[in-house]
Amino acid sequence: MALPMIEKRRIEAEILKCVFDVLVERHGREEAEAVIGEAVSNSAIAQGKEFREKEDSEPTLEDFADLLPLWQMDDALEIEVLEKAPDKLKFNVKRCRYSEVYKDMGLGDIGHLLSCNRDGDFCIGYNPKMELTRTQTIMKGAPYCDFRYRLKSDKE
Repeated sequence: MALPMIEKRRIEAEILKCVFDVLVERHGREEAEAVIGEAVSNSAIAQGKEFREKEDSEPTLEDFADLLPLWQMDDALEIEVLEKAPDKLKFNVKRCRYSEVYKDMGLGDIGHLLSCNRDGDFCIGYNPKMELTRTQTIMKGAPYCDFRYRLKSDKE
C-alpha cells in the first residue's frame, strides 16, 4: 500500500527542519525561507509532471479532482466541493491535518512553505493552464482554505 501523502509530508518536514535550522544559522532566516520555499516549489512542479505523465491527454480539472483522495488519505483533509467541471474546480478545506502536523512539529511558522505553496506550483507541472486562486489558509489562521482552480483558455 502506498504511503499516505500526509506521512510523506511529515517525513519530508523532519528532514527539511534540520536543513532549515542549518540555513538559519549560516545565512539568516530570510535566506533559509527562500531556499526551503524554492526547493519545495521545485519538488511540487516535479510531482505535477509525474502525475501528468500518467494521463492519456492534457489533464482537466475533473482529472485533478480525481486525484484529491491522495491528499485526503488518512483523513488528512476535510473538503467541501462547491463546483466541479472540466475547466473549474472550487472547494473549501474545512480541516487540514497537514497544518496540525507541522504545528505539532514546531514548524507552524513555515508550514506554508512546506505545504500550502506546493498547491499552485503543482499546477505548473501538471497542466500549466491550471491556475489556483486562494485568499486564505488554515495554516495562516483562517477558518478554512478557499481553493479556486480554473483552466485558462489557449488565448490566455
